[in-house]
Amino acid sequence: MWQRNVAINDMKHPDRQPFTVCVYAASSKTCHEKFKDAARRLGVFLAGKGFSIIYGGGAAGLMGCVADGALSQGGRVVGVLPRFMKDLEWGHTGLSELKLVEDMHTRKHQLLSTSNAVVALPGGSGTLDELLEAITLKRLGLYTGPIVLVNTRGFFQPLLDQFASAIQERFMDQRHAQMWQVVDEPEQVGAAFDAATPWSEEARAFATQ
Repeated sequence: MWQRNVAINDMKHPDRQPFTVCVYAASSKTCHEKFKDAARRLGVFLAGKGFSIIYGGGAAGLMGCVADGALSQGGRVVGVLPRFMKDLEWGHTGLSELKLVEDMHTRKHQLLSTSNAVVALPGGSGTLDELLEAITLKRLGLYTGPIVLVNTRGFFQPLLDQFASAIQERFMDQRHAQMWQVVDEPEQVGAAFDAATPWSEEARAFATQ
């Protein structure tokens, strides 16, 4: 589990286990270039800090950009890819490791269960599904690591407004707004990890409030 007192600058200490970041990202090839640039920069930043990356294993879109950025710096990048996507040749062929799984559900479970933190880049229904599942599990105290949204071009603002509305209408507790951090630039992700509110199973005490 992620520990708040472990700063990102300590991650290269030889006695520490690698800090693994799960990155949720889109596979779209036609999105704005600023999204692709931010994804590459995120990969470069995470690798430069000594973090390992685990992600969906794709080669296209933001998925490929974040992987390529990290690999360009000698970073470790692990992909988790459903077999049908491998058959479609959607997988990245240059990763440190590619894990093949049977279905999307298993993929999502492995991504989250083997990571210390989550970073969500902009994306479509699949990316949003992954992000919302992570937030839901954190609400239930089943995932306790930081969740950081990289808000390139203000992409996540409508979702953040929806969360604010859910809190205002008391479908969520005010404390649930502490489950995620929002940054404008990928290079701010490390500071967001360190600033994240500590979280534990005790969150279940107000999960239904």
